[in-house]
Amino acid sequence: GMEHIDSYVFNKAEYVRFNSTVGRYVGYTEYGVKNAEAWNSDAGILGQEQAELERFCKHNADLHYSAILDKT
Repeated sequence: GMEHIDSYVFNKAEYVRFNSTVGRYVGYTEYGVKNAEAWNSDAGILGQEQAELERFCKHNADLHYSAILDKT
């Protein structure tokens, strides 16, 4: 399937990202881990990210599909 990753960067270093495969945030620094824990426990934030993912993937899949149709 398709994996969607949202990266959050601070001072050129990625500190936290949302990984669609696991459906949660993963922190890479002490600060990022704290954020990830807070965001993962917040259903509103997770839900928003999942909804964004749905919209993003469906939109791109539709674009891809119509591009294929145009070629035939």
